[in-house]
Amino acid sequence: MNTVNRICCLLLMASAGLMSFAQSSPDPPAYGPWSVRLDQIRQVASMIPGRRALRINVLKFAESRRSKKFSVQGAADEPSVQARTVFQIVFADGTVMIDSGMDEQVHRFFGRGVLEPYYPDAAKQAERAIRSARAIIITHEHGDHAAGVIRTPFAAELAPKTLLTRTQVYELETNPQMPEIKITPEMANRYNVIDYDKYLPFGPGVTLIKAPGHTPGSQMVYVALESGREYLFIGDTAWHMDGVRLIKGKAAPWIQEDEAALLAQLTWLNELYRTEKNLFIVASHDDEEHKELTAKGILGDHLE
Repeated sequence: MNTVNRICCLLLMASAGLMSFAQSSPDPPAYGPWSVRLDQIRQVASMIPGRRALRINVLKFAESRRSKKFSVQGAADEPSVQARTVFQIVFADGTVMIDSGMDEQVHRFFGRGVLEPYYPDAAKQAERAIRSARAIIITHEHGDHAAGVIRTPFAAELAPKTLLTRTQVYELETNPQMPEIKITPEMANRYNVIDYDKYLPFGPGVTLIKAPGHTPGSQMVYVALESGREYLFIGDTAWHMDGVRLIKGKAAPWIQEDEAALLAQLTWLNELYRTEKNLFIVASHDDEEHKELTAKGILGDHLE
């Protein structure tokens, strides 16, 4: 069995087992403050045998133009680009997507009455890559990350290979960011809905990390390549890497976050940023960081 097929089989097994456990537990377990360890994450990433990924690509399909002061507390009131992105993990025998993009109508929600750049050719490239992927991971339940597997004519095709956490589904059913991404229980049944406490092995070299804070259903994705290079995709834990470098949260009045959890996450990420030189922390919306990483060949600049 090849690497990506093994991922899909294990995903379905984990989905069934974890859902059964979650349904049989009347009360959720109690947790202390958010805390994870890189050595444990690496160990979990080694649990599933097989060839690890070869490379990772990024694609920007839209952008928002906002002052940097909203992305990082205390930052200057200066122009900043928030890239709307998807990421592609490339294995020797297939691909896995991190996040799923969005259509232009959902994109308009983020402009709040201002027309902002949306790149139809790039959006089509993202759509093709998502349809050809073996699996799709969603970092959190906001429209620019999840709409591509919900508000799409290909939803029935994509749902069976999309991983959603139980919390993401709950939020999409009861408290969606916008009406366009609201799902029903019947729709939720099409997806691979799972639950896990702290870490979940997803494939060779890949660990999912529960990280509620930006949203209740937020998670990070750790990927170790066959070459040994490591990546940590942090979703929207920080909109700009200065939030990690300075341990500063956002200052956007239109969002509500768990500030204590985010502070713990930013503190941990800051330590990794300072000490782990082979680990690349990737924020979904930091356009400057993406350009730097693609220029260095650390991320590919197109989808395959």
